[in-house]
Amino acid sequence: MINERNAVTRYNYLQTAIGELLLAGDGEALCLLGFPAGKMQRRHEEGWVRDDSCFVQARQQLLEYFAGERQQFTLMLNPRGTEFQRAVWQALTEIPFGETWTYGQLADYIGRPKASRAVGAANGANPIPVIIPCHRVIGAGGKLTGFGGGLATKRQLLELEGSVSQD
Repeated sequence: MINERNAVTRYNYLQTAIGELLLAGDGEALCLLGFPAGKMQRRHEEGWVRDDSCFVQARQQLLEYFAGERQQFTLMLNPRGTEFQRAVWQALTEIPFGETWTYGQLADYIGRPKASRAVGAANGANPIPVIIPCHRVIGAGGKLTGFGGGLATKRQLLELEGSVSQD
């Protein structure tokens, strides 16, 4: 993965309550957060450079989040996607901590009320989950639906935020 400044992608890993997360980007802006399992499972790619000195703020803020000490991230992000995807991802950052929205609510929020399926696809393509909180989007009946890190991880994140009860 080459960023817009044609720099080498830098990466490192962070051990969290949901497993080892891959952090990748240009060393300053985060472009990718990969899960240890699920359909969004990611590992570094050939040609990427391991640099444990990058993403210090991202690592710290993620640790604070998983410790229940942080509700909002303040990081430099550079998610790559279409204009529509970026609009959906921006809207995801506006879902308050501890709340969930349906795909329909998210579609309404971005002014595209008939685009629930497209919103779902953009949500599923989110390259920086957790920080861009796609886990806060649920099915119309309140059901937990697909998540790149797996439904167990989605439930764990929502329980951490108090959005669903622990069973």
